[in-house]
Amino acid sequence: MKIVIDTNVFISGIFFGGYPREVLNLLLEERFTAFASREIITEYYEIIDRLLERKQGHLNTTLLKLLAQKFSMVDVTSNLSLCRDPDDDKFINCAIDADAIYIVSGDNDLLDLKAVKKIQIITAKDFVETHFKK
Repeated sequence: MKIVIDTNVFISGIFFGGYPREVLNLLLEERFTAFASREIITEYYEIIDRLLERKQGHLNTTLLKLLAQKFSMVDVTSNLSLCRDPDDDKFINCAIDADAIYIVSGDNDLLDLKAVKKIQIITAKDFVETHFKK
């Protein structure tokens, strides 16, 4: 199963836990394949740096290094502009070029779209409960 993980899920999973952490743990267990572009990875690190500068979280650097190795990189060529927040289009375009079936997000600008082409946009909770909880 191919997915793209939105920044808020990635950051929440690293710093805070809950369903976003479960998504990251499942990634570490290689229960699915997560795709990202350079632009997405750059955004992940920029937000991490911002939170650390504000002392708003403790970073588990071991976890971050392990996660970084688990992403499959995509050279994005799609250039759709569909989201209310144009900054979120990078997740849609990455998912299209990765042939992903999900974007896992907590961002209402993405979640309100519900789907783009065959890509469903769902919360971390819905993703985990649909595919990994019995």
